[in-house]
Amino acid sequence: MKRSGRSPVIYFTIGIVTLFLAGFFLLVSFGASTYRDIVDSQGRNNKTRALLGYLSTCARANDTEGSVSVKEEGGRTILVIADGSTGYAFRIYQEKGVLVEDYGRLESEILPDMAMVIGETALFQVEERGDGIYAVHTDAGEVLLYSHCGRGQEK
Repeated sequence: MKRSGRSPVIYFTIGIVTLFLAGFFLLVSFGASTYRDIVDSQGRNNKTRALLGYLSTCARANDTEGSVSVKEEGGRTILVIADGSTGYAFRIYQEKGVLVEDYGRLESEILPDMAMVIGETALFQVEERGDGIYAVHTDAGEVLLYSHCGRGQEK
């Protein structure tokens, strides 16, 4: 005598395979979401470090007596980092929500249309703290610029 219909073992096997596939797809979905969040976080961190690091590196590369100063021009706060004794300077300021750098003669006007974008920031404040120390505040945080020119390191 033949049995008609399917064996319950087949249904059980199909159920187990379906359960494993559902678990696999959930795991892949969760992993992709977590990876995307990590990459976004790393990207924001890199932008923050690049912005503040650039300001610090620019000041250190041009470390001469009185190389860092602040001036106001056209309603903007401008961080001026003189390029040695050449009469030229990096002029860093905020323009339309981005931090830009303009390189030119110290006495010349700034040229926002020709300036190079450093990074996005809605906040740009420069505070002189005395003894050649300047604090630059941006959305990315704060960086201190200090002229080490002619000063040995104390031990």
